[in-house]
Amino acid sequence: MPYLIAGILLLAFVANVVIGAVSNAPLVNNIWEMLILFAAAIAFSIGILRSEAKEISEKKSKE
Repeated sequence: MPYLIAGILLLAFVANVVIGAVSNAPLVNNIWEMLILFAAAIAFSIGILRSEAKEISEKKSKE
């Protein structure tokens, strides 16, 4: 789920950049762009940490 959230936020950022490049009027300002990227990075980090925790617990259960 965190990867999905990160992907959606990243797509929103890319869409904003593309729309801003084509029409010279981005949908959100620079602060919101930063917050969208920050939220995407946090969601991706949570996904990585969950994946690592799951992998470690699976290794311990095999031992």
